[in-house]
Amino acid sequence: MADAKKTEIKKIAAARTLRKLMADHFYELDRAVKEGGPKIAWCTSVGPAELLRAMGFLVYFPENHGAMLGATRMATETIPTANAAGYSPEVCSYMTSDIGAFLRGRTPLSDAYEGITSIPKPDVLVYNTNQCRDVQDWLAWYGRHWNRPVIGIECYCGVADVTDVHVSGIAGQIEALVPTLEGIAGEKLDIDRLRETVRLSRQCSDLWKEVLETATARPSPLTFFDGTIHMAPAVVMRGTQTAIDYYRDELLPELKARIADGVSAVEGEQHRLYWEGMPIWGRLRDLAMQFLELRACVVASTYANSWIFTSLDDSDPFNSMARAYTELFIVRSDEYKEKYLREMIDTFAVDGIIFHDCKTCPNNTNSRHGMAQRLGEQSGIPSITIAGDLNDLRCYSDEQAKTQIEAFLEQLGECN
Repeated sequence: MADAKKTEIKKIAAARTLRKLMADHFYELDRAVKEGGPKIAWCTSVGPAELLRAMGFLVYFPENHGAMLGATRMATETIPTANAAGYSPEVCSYMTSDIGAFLRGRTPLSDAYEGITSIPKPDVLVYNTNQCRDVQDWLAWYGRHWNRPVIGIECYCGVADVTDVHVSGIAGQIEALVPTLEGIAGEKLDIDRLRETVRLSRQCSDLWKEVLETATARPSPLTFFDGTIHMAPAVVMRGTQTAIDYYRDELLPELKARIADGVSAVEGEQHRLYWEGMPIWGRLRDLAMQFLELRACVVASTYANSWIFTSLDDSDPFNSMARAYTELFIVRSDEYKEKYLREMIDTFAVDGIIFHDCKTCPNNTNSRHGMAQRLGEQSGIPSITIAGDLNDLRCYSDEQAKTQIEAFLEQLGECN
């Protein structure tokens, strides 16, 4: 299949800037704890970060820490600690790895950033159940531990078309957070500041969308695995000028230059694949290398697209936030998801789909109720389903996945 020539992942130069931005992000949170301000709000990754920033909070995203625990494989030792404390091995391994790490006094932040010894203590914890109920339980655990208020949004699920009824319901819940947040922040919400934050968040979203769409080029200048790293500003810095500057001035120009110069992320790109589901954080590099050696580029994913919010509108901040959060892929009906995936197949000229059946994340797993088969019938697109997990590597077989991927790509080669 692949030749014996040694292959290497092509590094994106902008990653140097990204490392500094992430260091600055965590050091700012650490200073706030040590110096007694500004106030810190924990927020789930698709929660109302714009509102929190507009009210002067520094924002910390526990799922980002969960991904770090998975990527460093520290989760392997911390998940059993949460299991022993009463958390089932079946529930979100972001949550169990994070709670287990806290109980053990561990954090990958200490290894990455000198002087940081723990995650930042919150003044308030804010969730949105548009991802799952686990995020609510996750923040509730810390709320009980630190005796801090936990507030949030109860989202719809299985949504086909997002209607004005959906939007008004979620917008009302977002507005209902304001009095509590004002009491904690010690200041009233400035609506103009909120408008500006929403404007910045929308600009970041548009730039991130443009980054991901560079992969429509053939050959693609980046892979899904690159995306899982470079999505960080869109997740933890949306609503800031910093995220905009990174995408506009650093990453996008580099990717556009790659396209102009014919530089491919995967040398000799033969197959273009779509990743549907959560990343397997502890095996990102291994999987990236396998696909690279097989001359296959994973050009797109639902996961990385989760931080594209084209409905954000600074002229109507509450309603547009509500609409953007409710349009999230994970919230939608199977009919909508299948239509979306068919569009992505066409947009990125995909040859096949890799479904990740993520053991502890059923909400972000779409291979359990026949979707892969229906998509195959509708579009003729072949697929495989890999069993695994976002953080719990006990659920993942290296050899089985390796064999599945090799056989799948061999099949694609025979079909072309």
